[in-house]
Amino acid sequence: MAVTGVTMEIGSDGVAVISISNHPLNVLNAAMIAELKEKFNEATRRKDVKAIVLTGNGGRFSGGFDISAFQNVHQSDDISDSQNESFDLVVNTIEDCKKPVVAAVEGLALGGGLELAMGCHARIAAPKTQLGLPELTLGVIPGLGGTQRLPRLVGVSKAVEMLLFSKPITSEEGKLLGLIDDIASSEELLRASRLWALGIAERCKPWVRSLHRTDKIGSQSEAQGVLRAAREQAKRTAPNMPQHLACLDVVEEGILRGGYHGLLKEAAVSKELLLSNTSKALTHLFFAQRATAKLPKVTDVSLKPRNVKKVAIIGGGIMGSGIATALILSNISVFLKEINSEYLLKGMKTIEGNIQGLVTRGKVTQDKARKALSILKGVSDYSEFKEVDMVIEAVIEDVPLKQKIFSELEKVCSSCCILATNTSSIDLNVVGEKTNSQDRIIGAHFFSPAHIMPLLEIVRTEKTSPQVILDLLNVGKIIKKVSIVVGNCTGFAVNRTFFPYMQGPHFLVNLGVDLFRIDRVIRNFGLPMGPFQLQDLGGYRLGLASGKEFANAFPDRTFKSLLTELLVKNGRNGKSNGKGFYIHEKGSRPKPDPSVLPIIEESRQLMNIMPGGKPISVTDKEILEMVLFPAVNEACRVLDEGVVARASDLDIASVLGMSFPSYHGGIMFWADAVGSNHIYSSLKKWSEMYGSFFKPSRFLEERAMKGMTLSAAATSSLKSNSKL
Repeated sequence: MAVTGVTMEIGSDGVAVISISNHPLNVLNAAMIAELKEKFNEATRRKDVKAIVLTGNGGRFSGGFDISAFQNVHQSDDISDSQNESFDLVVNTIEDCKKPVVAAVEGLALGGGLELAMGCHARIAAPKTQLGLPELTLGVIPGLGGTQRLPRLVGVSKAVEMLLFSKPITSEEGKLLGLIDDIASSEELLRASRLWALGIAERCKPWVRSLHRTDKIGSQSEAQGVLRAAREQAKRTAPNMPQHLACLDVVEEGILRGGYHGLLKEAAVSKELLLSNTSKALTHLFFAQRATAKLPKVTDVSLKPRNVKKVAIIGGGIMGSGIATALILSNISVFLKEINSEYLLKGMKTIEGNIQGLVTRGKVTQDKARKALSILKGVSDYSEFKEVDMVIEAVIEDVPLKQKIFSELEKVCSSCCILATNTSSIDLNVVGEKTNSQDRIIGAHFFSPAHIMPLLEIVRTEKTSPQVILDLLNVGKIIKKVSIVVGNCTGFAVNRTFFPYMQGPHFLVNLGVDLFRIDRVIRNFGLPMGPFQLQDLGGYRLGLASGKEFANAFPDRTFKSLLTELLVKNGRNGKSNGKGFYIHEKGSRPKPDPSVLPIIEESRQLMNIMPGGKPISVTDKEILEMVLFPAVNEACRVLDEGVVARASDLDIASVLGMSFPSYHGGIMFWADAVGSNHIYSSLKKWSEMYGSFFKPSRFLEERAMKGMTLSAAATSSLKSNSKL
């Protein structure tokens, strides 16, 4: 195993090769920064060194700073002892070094890694090396001079694009832009870099300090025009992400007052943003997503995932076709089965449309699209199923139908074939109760549209084998999904947590609160749409069906509104027929439909829950809390029952599955910021006023009484009966 640290070797040519080694991504930390400075100082002092090459071991330059250091700062809320390496390391040690320094870049140079490379006097890269500054995804900005050197190397417009979208480029594009000076094969990279460094020393190659360049910036008016347009875009697309506008301000400072002043502002703003709530939330989600890959007694035992090369999908509707699209784009062959040729043709056309849509948007090349469609085959019977590694059932939510299908699958598939269902709420034990294969039955709950939404909810029963869970986790990884493994119950983790989120707004409407105001409050909080517009999008029949499931499972805390049934009775079904709470016209945004108001009034009269027959008076803050606190309350029950392995899994699920705002860190992270005591006391007050829908859970009450966070691991006195 490679030694962690910084090493230096001096060749007979007089070039000192300084190597960063911290497997697997060569991330930087305080100790390695100190070693880098030490090696650079030694190389600078030594008379037998003419030039320096900076590189990374193991085929990677550097993935940037160790993000766990962010967590330490967030926990202490203290950044006072943080040294500004932008000046001490990158400017004083590398850029102002009296000997030429060339970066030999391979694999990746991201974040602080790319910033180190930009501080060098030239950059030679291997083919297909990834270059980028992703710091904004963590709520901060580059802190080692990236905001100043990148515009000077690639121009203001491209630099702004790379910074705001955190989108890496390849070394080939980097060479065209001027970020990379030359490209050499991996085998020749060090040799080419040594020769380039010697060429600078001998004045045959230019000695370039990128911070001092101005030729790529253009005129101030042009640069400010680019920045002005970028600000407007950031305000529209990321209004609650302060790091975007802050980054543009720092870039502008360097353009107007020079690179050194830009570095001073970058350092000050970096510290300020690192302590922001946004950075804390986004950093939490970064580590929460990494944690989803770890599951006790599955990923920590000596099991290896089996190859899943062929998958059969039963049902070619929206979900089935979306799942098929995701699989074939990741080179997994698919057999799509439907009940007749008409439905099969429709499903195949939907998949083709999905892929063509990705081609049109530049997400997939025409060549990849052709290859994907070549491994898709439509079938009308089970004859091909004997050779598949996994079957995913994606038919309508009909228990007898699903039971029949699984009984048939057990007979036609091999004994090691994984039997998965895409049900969003039905108990898996019920689905598989007529089979003898419960150990290989598993839930593969995708979110619509399945080829775009990044979350996969893997549902295990008490009998599902660890091998099958590991296999499906691996499939999720191959198709680029973030997978969370959850226990088996009605609604599983995501839909169960959020069923009160869909019912609470109906409660408020029947208490007299304006429906469109509720949606507006939720949008202002940061969700892309309010619950009523979301209901329009999904269609009412689906909502009514899932509502019955939850009413049967949790009769003590469900709210049965008559409003949806009245809408259906009046010929409305949301977006699918253009009429719902909103008017849906092709090519335009949904508009509130005033003609729905009499139906709402009819519902209020029939429900008759307004105190004294009069609408309640609430603030926007109270509306937000009355919608979200019941979801937090149900999430507490999900945690208490051990449906998920950790609270952070619910944060990832809420962000990736329900579009909960990432800058709030997920539902449990946000709830802990609000405080368990406030949530508990609010729910208790509302339950006394309006009934058991708001009744606080035992878990929430205990946490509030003990002054504990909701996300804290269970103690012996708060032990869960885990479904995992």
